[in-house]
Amino acid sequence: MQRLSIVILAVLAVNASLLSAATPAEKVAKQTDEWFRGAQGQHAMRCILSWQTDHGDWPKNTDTTSKPFTADDEKPNGTFDNGATIGELQALARAFKATGQNEYKSAFLKGFDHLLAAQYPNGGWPQYFPLSKKYHRHITFNDGTMIHIMQFLEETQSDPSYMFIGDQRQASTRTALDRGIQCILDCQVIVDGVRTVWCAQHHAETLTPVLARSYEHPSLSGAESAGVLLYLMTQNNPSPQVAEAIEAGVKWFDQSKILGFRYKKRKELPSLESDRDAPPLWARFYKIETNRPMFSDRDGVVVDDLDQIGEERRSGYSWYGNWGTKVSKAHAKWETRSDLP
Repeated sequence: MQRLSIVILAVLAVNASLLSAATPAEKVAKQTDEWFRGAQGQHAMRCILSWQTDHGDWPKNTDTTSKPFTADDEKPNGTFDNGATIGELQALARAFKATGQNEYKSAFLKGFDHLLAAQYPNGGWPQYFPLSKKYHRHITFNDGTMIHIMQFLEETQSDPSYMFIGDQRQASTRTALDRGIQCILDCQVIVDGVRTVWCAQHHAETLTPVLARSYEHPSLSGAESAGVLLYLMTQNNPSPQVAEAIEAGVKWFDQSKILGFRYKKRKELPSLESDRDAPPLWARFYKIETNRPMFSDRDGVVVDDLDQIGEERRSGYSWYGNWGTKVSKAHAKWETRSDLP
């Protein structure tokens, strides 16, 4: 597995986080060595340590950096969803580099080993480990979860801050990344013999597209697939199989763009307004069989028009986006590379 430069990884982190902002822990990880040695940094790290679960991970949608976990409360389950755990691991590595305090190293290694152990033999990652009986156990591209994990593992291969993990863990990481790439290739949905893109989540064993929440049906996903393609296009010396997957995905985005409309995520109708000068749009989900945009409310009923679902889901979820524009721009640069097969 070729190592990516830190600069490329920084750009990659922005591109793949197409639907979510950086977590508080990820922001802490960007602080200076001096900050980590100061009172503010020490407080943030004590908070992060207090939120780590017995398994080694951290909860999502929680600011683990400003207030310590209190024993009077029930500690939430840890996860890899919504950026959880990755930011905390990054912060711990930075804090150990800055201070040399072994408690940061120990907490990092516990979480890092947990992350590697969570990978399926087929290369995919679930949202939670130990495994949930619900949809969280499936391979999760949704909101960039698996790509975010792989970005982080790439980072540990190239950033000197992670040298302390040792040769054995570095070797295990390279193996995990290779398996992850193969899983991505194996999950790419083939329709009538043609490679297309990816679903937001794939079955943990069969790799087929599966349902997540009631309004997230098996589908071809514009948002999540963009993140996958952007990640694949950062691979050094890509194999012919990776190049084939990229070209097929880029072609799907070009064929699936929606022209002449502006999307407004709001309570008022209509959600799409005619505008011939509007930039291209892509739907969050497309039907696998017909490649038509699809929408659903919490009742699970699939409709063809976003305005047919209720106000709460219509205005509380990103149903359209410019994801394909990012893919097109990245592909134009990717085609100029000298290391393509």
